[in-house]
Amino acid sequence: MANGGIIGTVNTPTSSTATGVWQQQEQYEAKVTDTWPQRALFTTNSLRFDDGSSDYLTEAVSSTSNRKTFTYSAWIKRSSLSGSGYPRLFNPYVSNSNFFDIFFRDSDALNVYSENGGSNDMNLVTNRLFKDLSAWYHIVVAVDTTQGTDSNRVKVYINGTQETSFSASTYPSVNTDFQINLNTVTNVIGRNQAGSNNYFDGYMAEVILVDGQALTPTSFGVSNSDEVWTPIPYTGTFGTNGFNLQFQNSAALGTDSSPNGNTFTVNNLTSIDQSTDYPEVNFATWNPSWSQSNGNIGDVVFSEGNLKTTTSANYRTYPTTIGFSSGKWYWEIKRYEDDGSNDMHTGVMSELATPANTATWIGNAANGWVFACDNGSTYTGGTESNTGYTAAPNAGDIVQVAFDADNGKIYFGVNGTWQNSGNPATGTNPAYTGLDTSLFYFPCASTGSDVEGNFGSPSYSISSGNADGNGYGNMEYAVPSGYYSINTKNLAEFG
Repeated sequence: MANGGIIGTVNTPTSSTATGVWQQQEQYEAKVTDTWPQRALFTTNSLRFDDGSSDYLTEAVSSTSNRKTFTYSAWIKRSSLSGSGYPRLFNPYVSNSNFFDIFFRDSDALNVYSENGGSNDMNLVTNRLFKDLSAWYHIVVAVDTTQGTDSNRVKVYINGTQETSFSASTYPSVNTDFQINLNTVTNVIGRNQAGSNNYFDGYMAEVILVDGQALTPTSFGVSNSDEVWTPIPYTGTFGTNGFNLQFQNSAALGTDSSPNGNTFTVNNLTSIDQSTDYPEVNFATWNPSWSQSNGNIGDVVFSEGNLKTTTSANYRTYPTTIGFSSGKWYWEIKRYEDDGSNDMHTGVMSELATPANTATWIGNAANGWVFACDNGSTYTGGTESNTGYTAAPNAGDIVQVAFDADNGKIYFGVNGTWQNSGNPATGTNPAYTGLDTSLFYFPCASTGSDVEGNFGSPSYSISSGNADGNGYGNMEYAVPSGYYSINTKNLAEFG
């Protein structure tokens, strides 16, 4: 029908005509956002910043516009906590004494700060701490210094809700001109321009600056029917110096998708840093906040958005940020090093085999089931149950894992071949069967070498590219029928 439709499962609208069949969820979101037909989809990419690689973006502002009123919006997922550093999100910079700044303090509070002529004219520090390395946060900073009430001049929103609790709250004077939208400003994303350090570590998606408007979060997001804050595309205007970084072009990651063409220069970022981990499809990563390393986590380095680990010490165990108690799941582990002296194991661990209860490595725990890449055997509870399961994978090889949590089965493969004639799709010849289906499991690794996990959004180049049955993930080898990459969309459906 020309401008109608019915509630169902499929919809293919144009920009002006609603045709086909509409999901009930789409109807809800169209209603709360006052849009019909539904807006275009939110970006499906993010940009992965690695502080160890000194990744950042810069743009030289060429004209002066509104310095009193503007809005910053960005979706971010952290990969490490601050420690002694102040990782930067956005740092419009003129000089060491003239800049605007949005960053995380060493306490992991969010700090919105401004300095003019060496004097601090605005400083807001949230009491809320941002320590969840598995979550996407939506941060909006709306500024309008023409407002008569000081607390209305700068508003900070997290996931759609205004922050009102601050450990420091210095508001700007009325009609303050900030060091932004000025023809001598350099916009910097991902580091502190003044000291050329304090690099951001994690993921960013749809980074937006709106010049000349102080907007609310509803311009960028909406609470869905489950009351989860969810992104929507921004469809408003950007003003003179505004921009919209969607990271959709892997060959030009700094491209501005707004009509302004305020494209950023890319520094130390390459096409492989484009990620499909984004707010609506949040993929698992390794979890450095929950790791067992024989009492010394400091000798394991997590990098590339918590997908790569590097260590020269043996038996270092870490699970993923996402686990499950049901469903069928597939992931891959690439081995980068085979020095003959340190081991690598990968598989699953239950919540009963937490790192605190693990004496050495996860295959030595009562509730861990792993494939040992140093000798090609499998282990559980310290017992070598499948001696000579396969030849030991070499450096550069990819280990495949398929875990059937519904039926308590796990399969291992190497470079596209399932071992022991296993077939996850048909449920035959698993490496283990009879795993307790009442438990909650996490993918895990116990390594003394360098590995990189691919749970659907890899940080290394894939030569073939295989998605799961829902269209998610980028795997080197075919995902078995009925198995899925590990992300929140799939988890909501199967986990």
